[in-house]
Amino acid sequence: MTTNGSDYDVVVVGGGAVGLAAAWNAARRGRSVLVLEQYELFTQRGSSGGAERQWRLQYSEEDLARLTLEAQPLWRELEEAGGRRLVHHTGSLWFGDTTEATNEGMISDAAKVLERIGVTHEWLTAREIQDRFPFAALPDHYEGFYQPDGGIADVKGTLWLLHEQARLAGVTVLEHAKVEEIAPDADGVTVRSGRGVHRGQHVIIAAGPFAKPLLAPLGIELDVHLFQMTSASFRLRDPGLDLPTWFAFQKPTEEDTNLFYGFGRNPWSGSDVVRAGPDFEDHVVEDPYLADNAAVPRHLERLTEWVGAHMPALDPEPELAGSFLAALPADPERQFYLGHAPAHVPNAERLVIFSTGWGFKFVPLLGRACAELALDGRTGFDLGRFGLV
Repeated sequence: MTTNGSDYDVVVVGGGAVGLAAAWNAARRGRSVLVLEQYELFTQRGSSGGAERQWRLQYSEEDLARLTLEAQPLWRELEEAGGRRLVHHTGSLWFGDTTEATNEGMISDAAKVLERIGVTHEWLTAREIQDRFPFAALPDHYEGFYQPDGGIADVKGTLWLLHEQARLAGVTVLEHAKVEEIAPDADGVTVRSGRGVHRGQHVIIAAGPFAKPLLAPLGIELDVHLFQMTSASFRLRDPGLDLPTWFAFQKPTEEDTNLFYGFGRNPWSGSDVVRAGPDFEDHVVEDPYLADNAAVPRHLERLTEWVGAHMPALDPEPELAGSFLAALPADPERQFYLGHAPAHVPNAERLVIFSTGWGFKFVPLLGRACAELALDGRTGFDLGRFGLV
């Protein structure tokens, strides 16, 4: 296939979940769309790796909780389009030190937000948590809440379905097309990749952790924190037991944030193996291309200690362990970057940027917002504090 000189209404850089969602939303509006993915589709080397993500409505920030509610009907629309369930409502449990401020928010603040926006949740003591769920030896002062609409999002199913819908809508996808240059001008944008030179009226950059080096030549400096997060799979001792998705909030130690999270069974797999991990952000990666998938030894040791002490339903010897590359804005008040390029970039209105953050639960919404920003110059979603300055 010859790609030199190809013209498209929209060129999307990045074939992960947000990039594919943006491509699908632009294409079903009748626009010609090209997606450039530097690796292969469904790669494990970007933000859309892994099998599952936690789906939750609770946030300490009300605007994010409301944004999650706005994303719900868009998930259902995507599921109906592809005839496949992607979000499984297995429940979400948050417990621990309720007033401890963490990189995931605060239990007490999140509960207040749920009350204000009218989302059902049930407050539980440590004893009630242990009576109802397979946790043990929790400190007596621990409390938390159970939110029944939380659960698990199927990452691989979402990627597959988005790609299928994009393909049916006429989107062209080029794999192994690492972008080397993005050059906007008054009439469009030239994108040079390993697969040729491409031309678009607008470009959506959804390159996850790889966006920072890609945007630097344009004078766009994203303040991003890159790190590797360890997780491991543990086997349920009793096949009759299961878990909701969960998050344990605890006071930090001198060495780490002391936060742990996990999942129940993947409803689509039927496996007796569940995943858990420490939410530690201290294994910093300066260059996303140098990240590997190896577990961080200290993180894995802390995780297995915690599982052994508090989760008797699991065999504490992990069956599989590894890590994935994560990228967050360095500013804890910001969830992600999303908006047009900053005004100092010539012809900034032709570039839409999405980068970093725990964004998977918002994927259909983020994809639509990217397409609207590119095609309409604005979006109907309230994304004011996430824009680029």
